[in-house]
Amino acid sequence: MDKFIINGGRKIFGEVTISGSKNAVLPIMAATIIEPGIYTIKNVPILRDTVTMARLLEIIGAKITFSDNQLIIDSNNCNNPIAPYDLVKTMRASFYVLGPLLSRFNEATVSLPGGCAWGPRPVDFHLKALKEMGAKVNLDYGNIVITGSLKGSNIKFKKISVGATGNIIMAAVKADGITVIENASVEPEIINLVDFLNNIGADIKVFKDKNRYVVAGVDKLNCLSEYEVIPDRIEAGTYMIAVALIGGKITINNIIPNHLQIVIDKMLDAGVMINVADQSLTIESSQPIKPVNITTSEYPGFPTDLQAQWMVLMTLAKGESKITENIYKDRFTHIAELKRFGCIIRLEENCAFITGVDKLKSAPVMSTDIRASASLVIAALKAKGESEVSRIYHLDRGYENIVDKFGQLGANIKRVK
Repeated sequence: MDKFIINGGRKIFGEVTISGSKNAVLPIMAATIIEPGIYTIKNVPILRDTVTMARLLEIIGAKITFSDNQLIIDSNNCNNPIAPYDLVKTMRASFYVLGPLLSRFNEATVSLPGGCAWGPRPVDFHLKALKEMGAKVNLDYGNIVITGSLKGSNIKFKKISVGATGNIIMAAVKADGITVIENASVEPEIINLVDFLNNIGADIKVFKDKNRYVVAGVDKLNCLSEYEVIPDRIEAGTYMIAVALIGGKITINNIIPNHLQIVIDKMLDAGVMINVADQSLTIESSQPIKPVNITTSEYPGFPTDLQAQWMVLMTLAKGESKITENIYKDRFTHIAELKRFGCIIRLEENCAFITGVDKLKSAPVMSTDIRASASLVIAALKAKGESEVSRIYHLDRGYENIVDKFGQLGANIKRVK
């Protein structure tokens, strides 16, 4: 199993280009099932998760060509509306095929999802909404079997759910009638999915200020020749936090600054210097780091996917800070590993209390999920001496070319078998 060997203590300088968004491209890939055709998707990150989704689409019957961050999906001959356990267990986002399969075939068999090791992410919201749209749902030895022709309905989620919002939008685009989705996610990745669907002939109206979508079902979609995925705001935020902690000055290219506004604001509060341009920003570390409390919440709030990285930054702040995790309340597996670097962190229910220390020390650590892994890499890059980060296959799921990108900035990081 591969691991990273990191010799920390070097400041980073230069430019880094952000890849396409993992969380945006996965539902867009799934959406190509809805209408037979040939789709070209650009700015696709080459990740373990995008490869897994491509394999799943091939099992369903699609033909996939993937090269140079461009994905061509031929969904004309899809004929197998099944998502098997072997793939779904490795990536929860595989569940995104449920809505598209129902939309195209009026039936789907999808294994209960797996993914990261932390925290339950129930699929109840997906299933309840589909039932309200007329689907029949059965559980068969760990598989969800759904059948039925879908009809428009008024859906109101008990709690905002990114996955359920995306799935129900895709299920509704060819349903009979109008579907109104309330208390829905307006994350940039879901808006990107909606834009893709509208570009191929869907009729979806977005009311961001009300967390509402109105989907008028259509008989047929069109095959769009090409579409480009938005930049990955979580990857961008990770590099922003990295330079603030490690020290140095970098320019981050290929971003949408509005998607990062809460992160920019919090980093300014922490004393970090940031200059924002149209599609890039330049960020320079400053010492000392000021302690800043965050609470994770749905967009436009502070993203849960940057909680672990922010925690590392606060471990070197001059004072005490607090992180409240409101999305996945047990998403704290990184704390035990961060303590190996000398971090002082106390956990009480869904709140982490961080006391800043003067320095981090090198250590061997183990990744537990995608974003926790990123926090460990950042900490190791700051700590003087040699650190090992094992189980890095988690990072392969969410960060494209992380070794090369940090290496180009001057960091001493290498991948070894």
